Amino acid sequence: MDFELRAAREKLEREQRQRKEKARLKLERERRAKAEAARQRDALEAAQRARRIEAAQAQIAANQQMEENLRAGNGVIFYRIFEAAPYQGYGDKIKLPPSCFSELSDQGALDKGPMFFQLSKIYQRNSEALSSADTKHEDNRTTHCGVLEFTAAEGLVELPPHIWTNLFPVPVDNTPLIEVRYVRLPKGTYAKLQPDTIGFSDIPNHKAVLETSLRQHATLSQGDILTVNHGGLSYKLKVLELKPSSSVSVLETDVEVDIVEPSSTSESVDQPLLNALVLGKVESGTVEEGRYEYYKFSIGDNIISKLSNDNIVVEVKLDVEINSGDTDLYVSRHPVLFPSKHQHEWSSHDVGSKVLILGGDNKELTSGTYSIGIFGFKGSSKYHVSVSLQEKLSERHGERAVSSTSADKTDCSMCSNCHHYIPTRTIALHEAYCSRHNVVCPQEGCGVVLRKDEARSHVHCTKCGKALHREEMEKHMKVFHEPLYCACGVSLEQEAMVIHQSSVCPLRLITCRYCGDMVPAGTFPSDVRDRMRGLSEHESVCGSRTAPCDSCGRSVMLKDMEIHRIAVHQKN
Repeated sequence: MDFELRAAREKLEREQRQRKEKARLKLERERRAKAEAARQRDALEAAQRARRIEAAQAQIAANQQMEENLRAGNGVIFYRIFEAAPYQGYGDKIKLPPSCFSELSDQGALDKGPMFFQLSKIYQRNSEALSSADTKHEDNRTTHCGVLEFTAAEGLVELPPHIWTNLFPVPVDNTPLIEVRYVRLPKGTYAKLQPDTIGFSDIPNHKAVLETSLRQHATLSQGDILTVNHGGLSYKLKVLELKPSSSVSVLETDVEVDIVEPSSTSESVDQPLLNALVLGKVESGTVEEGRYEYYKFSIGDNIISKLSNDNIVVEVKLDVEINSGDTDLYVSRHPVLFPSKHQHEWSSHDVGSKVLILGGDNKELTSGTYSIGIFGFKGSSKYHVSVSLQEKLSERHGERAVSSTSADKTDCSMCSNCHHYIPTRTIALHEAYCSRHNVVCPQEGCGVVLRKDEARSHVHCTKCGKALHREEMEKHMKVFHEPLYCACGVSLEQEAMVIHQSSVCPLRLITCRYCGDMVPAGTFPSDVRDRMRGLSEHESVCGSRTAPCDSCGRSVMLKDMEIHRIAVHQKN
């Protein structure tokens, strides 16, 4: 009986524990469900609150951007994203699709003057991965530009090389995206530029050359790289500072320009440089075969006055070390910066050391800056070059001195061997000595009296007839009689090539009398009046630009300005 009661009690207790556990688990599930519901409700409320905040912030940002665009565009709002494509052109003017013209015209942008745009590169994260530093550098790349025409394909903006290289300094694999935004820019008043290498200041009137290059630009932005082409060379200048803003317009404004020295003096292998040469100081160097080394020196008005008295000459001396190679020496006056075998004013091709005499009898010698080109003709040559002032000698080596008795031939007889007039009292002794030791060159027009042991080395060029030493013949034939090829397609020998490139070649570089830049001369101008004025093809076009007269303010073409001043204002 007790056993049955105990078993019944244990069963009851077990059932009670099971019911309690089930009740506890149910309460736990309900508590967890309520907590999860509360968490989800809080998360939903937080997400909704965050969306409301983001929407409010986006609305505020949009309003701020709208106000900024209105201020930047002076009431015109234009913002588009395009795929970028390059095109071959000059300056900083881009090509936009025709739809942009309609959108800008509807907002009255055409009535507000020249249109300017801010271009920003858009970093595409699905493109090739970049380092963090490069990514930051690429994301912040921005520049400004004008517009050339509205002829690009829809969805595409065409960029000239200046804009492309400033936005994408490294090559891009895929089609880049850029943001185009209409802005208004203030007129620039000041710009500070820095060349990447030395040599830009060597250009004669380099600020006029820079001004000519800027005529192709509508804007300047701080940090941009400006490329200036002059005389077949390219110089890159970085925009360091602008006033009154970091981006300015350069249309119809006077900008004060400061050009500072480059921060690095690293020389470019492909860019020749002019090393300064002081009068009276010797500079040394080495030139490799087929390459040039250049120097520059200046001649002032005080030196020209000394030269005019025929007492002083300018001596350019080039000494080559023994057992070294051979060189050629070329000299020119600016604006020819880098004299060469094609273009120079003075030259020397002697074997070994060379001396060029520039004296008062040279009409080309005027005050200014001169350039020296040392060409490595054969092998590696160690040289010493100098420019100095020397007294002019009355007699030169190679010139025959005239004796006082040669003028009066009454007491003289002609030597049958050398054909010189010798006093009669000594003619027999002279002829005996002269016939044993001397011989006259039989070449027609030469008649040089030579020692018999030297006659074997005395030869004449078969083409030009010039008298040379036998060892100089090989160099003479290579320098003077091997054909040189001009870029215009003409093939001439050296002397004819120098004349061709200085006065005839349409590709010869001249200094424009109107813009001051060094440009190809071109062919004859189409206007007969410009031909009579002696203008080149470029000067005929460049002189057609108008400028206000200083006296009356009337717009007159530059090439007619002198006639206008004489005819209208009686000013010569």
